[in-house]
Amino acid sequence: MVEKPSFLIQVENIEKPLEHVASSSSILETLEQAKVEVPYQCREGFCGACRATLIEGQTQYSNEPLAFVRDGEVLLCCSKPVSNIKIKLP
Repeated sequence: MVEKPSFLIQVENIEKPLEHVASSSSILETLEQAKVEVPYQCREGFCGACRATLIEGQTQYSNEPLAFVRDGEVLLCCSKPVSNIKIKLP
């Protein structure tokens, strides 16, 4: 059996990186499991409340968000990292 990759999520102002495992549904879920408070509402990319700045790395959306996302931003509720990432929370 091939093991699915995991990536590290470095959150600005948090010393230790968090591990995002492939079975996690989103970056938001990984942050919640680590007890990192993040604003959110819809969990589906509609509202944009979970918007964060993507400083380094790449993410992929499970569903294309309806909320407007600028270059250098990511919606945490509907995305997963596809590399190690560094983010800045609002």
